[in-house]
Parts: sequence; structure tokens; C-alpha cells
Amino acid sequence: MAAAAAAGPLGPEPMPSYAQLVQRGWGTMLAAARGCADCGWGLARRGLAENAHLAPPELLLLALGALGWTALRSAATTRFFQPLAKRCRLQPRDAAKMPESAWKFLFYLASWSYNTYLLFGTEYRFFHDPPSVFHGWTPGMAVPRDIAVIYLLQSSFYGHSVYATLYMDAWRKDSLVMLLHHVVTLLLLVSSYAFRYHNVGILVLFLHDISDVQFEFTKLNIYFKSRGGCYHRLHTVLALVGCVSFSVGWFWFRLYWFPLKVLYATAHCSLRAVPGIPFYFFFNGLLLLLTLMNLYWFLYILAFAAKVLTGQLRELQDLREYEPTEARTPKPSKAEKPLKNGLVKDKRF
Repeated sequence: MAAAAAAGPLGPEPMPSYAQLVQRGWGTMLAAARGCADCGWGLARRGLAENAHLAPPELLLLALGALGWTALRSAATTRFFQPLAKRCRLQPRDAAKMPESAWKFLFYLASWSYNTYLLFGTEYRFFHDPPSVFHGWTPGMAVPRDIAVIYLLQSSFYGHSVYATLYMDAWRKDSLVMLLHHVVTLLLLVSSYAFRYHNVGILVLFLHDISDVQFEFTKLNIYFKSRGGCYHRLHTVLALVGCVSFSVGWFWFRLYWFPLKVLYATAHCSLRAVPGIPFYFFFNGLLLLLTLMNLYWFLYILAFAAKVLTGQLRELQDLREYEPTEARTPKPSKAEKPLKNGLVKDKRF
């Protein structure tokens, strides 16, 4: 992997501005579209046959991993999260939702920590030199074991998350968008692994998982601020700190670094490093869709901040749950039934 991690002969390329991203990325895409004489299903089939490398045992591992995550979450909810909520005497509504946030917080914290180690504690220099993600790329190249591990864990987790969004998580106003996000992410993970774009993948994961860590941390402190019949100021302060860091981090990681590092590398630099790189439009289309979803959720964040600043919200609450709406709530799974007398019906936001 030394070749893939090394910077170009002139050193890392400076990070572009938004204007340079649009100008160079759009120009490269238009040039690629004009120069693609045989684009169509025929080219797609040939590209899959010649460049996609995904063995049946790997797909089986993904499916088993997704089942494993689901079973582990159910066990953790029943044996740890629900007893913890009962011991802390959380409010019924908070006790019903705490296991979901605790589960996601632990996963994303571990995942982001490992990705941070890969990007800053090993020879991979993709964060500082994003165009190098395509240096040395060849079809069917070996995936380093340390990257293959995070790919297996992440792809199986998002397979589990598709099921969990439908049948285990609380249903929210943006749950359909969340479901689309999980499907797009799973598709990106599986296809980028098959086409050996795994170097791009770990950079995308690093830039996205940190927001989930901050988000779930904030929600947990919101749930724990009123417990045991008492108000706990420390959790209110931690929730406020988490909310501010989440809002700033969302913009910085997902709307600043992500487009200027990842989209610039995939839309513009990829064709310079590998002329005729397969499924160029497919992957860039998915990454652009991911960017649009990031913008969609950023509007939620801005609307939430506006309500707080104008006094329409007197206290901090779940950022995805501040606006009542009529929406269905899926039946909770067996493992996530509340501690007593069934689930308190959530007013959807």
C-alpha cells in the first residue's frame, strides 16, 4: 500500500476552494461525458465483469454480520441499556429512546476512533493528500487487512441499520431520508469495496462518523438530564456543548472537508490518475446524493438553532424531534419494548 499512500512527485495538492471544485469537477465531468462514445448498459456490464471483485463468501460475511449486529443490539438493549435506564429512573419517554442512542454512540465512537487511527496513525496519508487515494489503483488489487476489517464492520452495520430504521428505531420526521441514507451508504460501501475504491471509503467514513458520535452524545445527555425525579445541570451543560460541537462539526466535516477533499478527488483527480476509471459517474452520483442529504439535515440544524435563538424552544431537546407531525411509529422489536406497561407513544416530530 505504500504506493497508494504516497503523495505525488510534487507533494500533496493544495485543497481547492468551492469555486475550484465546481469549475474543475464540473469541467472534468462534462469532458468525460463528451468523450464517452460507448456509454450505456453494454459498458456497464463490461465494467462489472472486468473490474468488480466481490466473492460470495464476502457477501455471506456481510449478511451474517448484519444479523450479528441485530442480535447484539437486542441483547445489549435487554441486558444492559434498559436496566440502566431503570436504575437511573429516566423519564418513560427518554427510557424508551435511550437504548437506540447508546447503541449508536458506542458503535460510531469505536468506528470513528479506528478510522482516525488508520488515517493518522499509519502510513495512509489520504486525509492530507486526498488525490493519492487513486495512486497505484488497479482492478482487483488486494485490500489491506486493516481496511477490510472496517469495511466488513461498517457494511454489515449499515445492513443492520436498514432493518433497524424500519423495525427497531423510533420513527421520526426524517426517517425516510435516514433510510435512504443507509441504503446509499451500504451501496457505496459494497461497490467501493468491489471496485477497490476502499481508500476513498475510509476517508468518507472518517468525515461522517464524527457527526454521529456528537449527535448521539448530545441526545444521551438530554435523556439523562431529568432522572430520578431530579434535574441534573451537568447533563444540560454537556448537551449544550455537544449540540454546538455537532452543529459546527457537521458543517466543517460534511460540508467543507467532504466536498473539498472527497468530491474533488473523485470528480476531478480520479480521471487524471486513472484515465477511464470504471463507474466514474455512478460513484460520483452517489457521493453527490450523500452531499445533498448532508445539506438537507443541515437545514434541520439551522432551523433548530433559529428556534433556540428566538426563544421558541425553552430547553434543548433531540435535534431530529423538535417539530410535531403526524407520522407512523413502527412496532418496537421485542428487545426494545419499554421497561413497564408498553411503549409510551411518541409524538412524532
